[in-house]
Amino acid sequence: MPTVLLIEDEPSLGLIVKDSLESRGFAVQFAPDGEAGLQLFRQQCPDIVVADVMMPKLDGFSLAEQIRRENTAVPILFLTARSQPADVVRGFELGGNDYLKKPFSMDELIVRIKAQLLRQPAAAPAPVGLLAIGRYQFDHPKQKLRFGAQEETLTNREAELLKRLYDQRNQVLERNAVLKELWGDNSFFNGRSLDVFITRLRRCLKEDPQVQIVNVRGIGYKLIL
Repeated sequence: MPTVLLIEDEPSLGLIVKDSLESRGFAVQFAPDGEAGLQLFRQQCPDIVVADVMMPKLDGFSLAEQIRRENTAVPILFLTARSQPADVVRGFELGGNDYLKKPFSMDELIVRIKAQLLRQPAAAPAPVGLLAIGRYQFDHPKQKLRFGAQEETLTNREAELLKRLYDQRNQVLERNAVLKELWGDNSFFNGRSLDVFITRLRRCLKEDPQVQIVNVRGIGYKLIL
């Protein structure tokens, strides 16, 4: 039974969502604000977090930022009336996986929750050695990127995206193919999320100027080594 941590400061909406999820076979932990939600997250280790953005004590974006410091894998789905592109981009930059605008239908919420749970990675395969990306060493199974003595831990999606870029190095990696493989579809919001992840990887690889991720207009991206 998948466990959902629902964090919503509107009591009536929270109760409706909780009851609907439980009737569909989910176990639901409910918190009325961000601070209580963070405490429950640390106690319960849920399979997915569903959080409102505008909450008292600790807003949804700040909550996601804190969760990502402690856990890079658990999916985070934002519920919000705020849908300006800048808000959407910020949510993805802070580690969100999906964004659902209020008002929403329960059917859509449940479909999105199931989609995120299905995308969770299987057990990592046995290590097969480090991949050389210029002067970087990339440990794909462990999601580690090393440059000399520096080491950075990537999120699962960052590691999967970098692996696909590496496998297609010096060739074009098609944008639509990546969106369908890693995000499930090529919707506008998922496309903006992919752009954010590409920007993150560029920052991670900035110490070696010979390594570049370039845009191929209208097609995708190319990792140049």
